[in-house]
Amino acid sequence: MRLLTHNMLSCNVKGVTNGFPLIIQADKVLEKPAELNHDFLRNMFYKVDWKALVDAAKSMGYSELPESAEASMLESLDFLNRFHHALMELHLEEGALICPETGRKFPVDKGIPNMLLHEDEV
Repeated sequence: MRLLTHNMLSCNVKGVTNGFPLIIQADKVLEKPAELNHDFLRNMFYKVDWKALVDAAKSMGYSELPESAEASMLESLDFLNRFHHALMELHLEEGALICPETGRKFPVDKGIPNMLLHEDEV
């Protein structure tokens, strides 16, 4: 699971009001090369929750993103490369996503998060 996907997921357990961002418990992280697309990154920058991305990247062992970012940074090739690496090339292969409010763990197996809810959580 890429951090792009992680940045769009939240806990949907009934009654949860603060289900984003999910906390990453990384057991296995892979780096998979992906083609760099500057236009895609510039567009996604405005859709990504930056703090959630930075925290998720750190939990997966990548601490090369600045704590805060502004649109003017999109002109820097170094920034775009770091943003691209975190968003597109880091993959959570095995581990769990944890709801920040309830502590409910959603397993990630072979890069696929299982976000299915139990009957009592719907």
